[in-house]
Amino acid sequence: MSDALIDSRAAWLRLAATVALATLGGVGMWSVVVALPHVQAEFGATRAGASLPYTLTMLGFGAGGILMGRFADRFGVMIPLLVAAVMLCAGYVAASLAPSLTVYALAQGVLIGMLGASACFGPLMADASLWFRRRRGIAVALAASGNYLAGAVWPPVLTALIGAYGWRSAHLMVGIFCLVTMLPLALLLRARAPGQRGGAPAAAGGADRPLGLSRNGLTVVLCAAGVACCVAMAMPQVHIVAYCGDLGYGVARGAEMLSLMLACGIVSRIVSGFIADRIGGLRTLLLGSVAQGLSLSLFLFFDGMASLYVLSALFGLMQGGIVPSYAVVVREHFPAAEVGMRVGVVLFATLIGMAFGGWLSGLVFDLTGSYFAAFLNGVAWNAVNVVIVTTLLLRVRGRPRLAAA
Repeated sequence: MSDALIDSRAAWLRLAATVALATLGGVGMWSVVVALPHVQAEFGATRAGASLPYTLTMLGFGAGGILMGRFADRFGVMIPLLVAAVMLCAGYVAASLAPSLTVYALAQGVLIGMLGASACFGPLMADASLWFRRRRGIAVALAASGNYLAGAVWPPVLTALIGAYGWRSAHLMVGIFCLVTMLPLALLLRARAPGQRGGAPAAAGGADRPLGLSRNGLTVVLCAAGVACCVAMAMPQVHIVAYCGDLGYGVARGAEMLSLMLACGIVSRIVSGFIADRIGGLRTLLLGSVAQGLSLSLFLFFDGMASLYVLSALFGLMQGGIVPSYAVVVREHFPAAEVGMRVGVVLFATLIGMAFGGWLSGLVFDLTGSYFAAFLNGVAWNAVNVVIVTTLLLRVRGRPRLAAA
């Protein structure tokens, strides 16, 4: 395959299929959030207990991202996507029949999160980064936007399905829909990027010590930053539906706010892609982290229904570009043959942060009876992320920016 395909019309068409697959498979991350109050009521669980399926989904999603990313590096991204379509269907069928919260949580964590939805995020972002050079930032951002597009589209759809048929039947319908739509789309991605073929390429820019660190060392630092930023990110995303229910506005209003948040996150991701193409991944990451912290802090002071709609939109606009920035940073500093695995590892760390943050926010709520302390906790974690990314940027001084071919 020729390098002429990089940045070509075929690459853009492939990216369109990528966004569609990310949107469809992304339901695995968001259905558990919408179903949380209904599952809690049916199984008589505490808020922290009802958050456990989300936590397992995020952990499975992250671990599966590494596994599926490794498979994509070795065999191309189509194989993981075909597996994902089948596993999502199986997972939603199992969840719809779950006799207990434990079984529901395992279906979410293993089948839906680890073996299903995980292939529709990190591996797709990594694959997109391999097909573009001049527009790598925007390509990765668009691939990542499919996940947020799923968050914008699926919550109102699921709310309507659950209201009309109950959460169990809604899960069954979602599983069948994923199978019949994702299988043919996955076949469109059977070609492999030039950088994945042949022997192992050299490191990005020929550097074995990016930013003066070993490859594994930089990976660990990026993982630490990912955990911190996503503990903060999880607070509104995981609990906005339940928060609105507690305030008396109703879970339907919360689902609308979540959709608005994630729709605005799509805009943020696309804009961050353009920014990353101009200033690089690390600077874009810092910009998004600072903006997220500022917007998150506003939840401490406003809880009116109109205010929460505004804050949900603002939070989405501020933080949406953070996660794809990690993928851009990885592509800038690691070889093409490692991109799927390295992106998977770093995204696993961000999902550990989401999982831990979602559970921790529920625990803080159970202990304090309100979400004020949970929002404050998120602001503190965000500050840790800002410190880590700032430290990495200070190491950039005097070093050339690396850009892999």
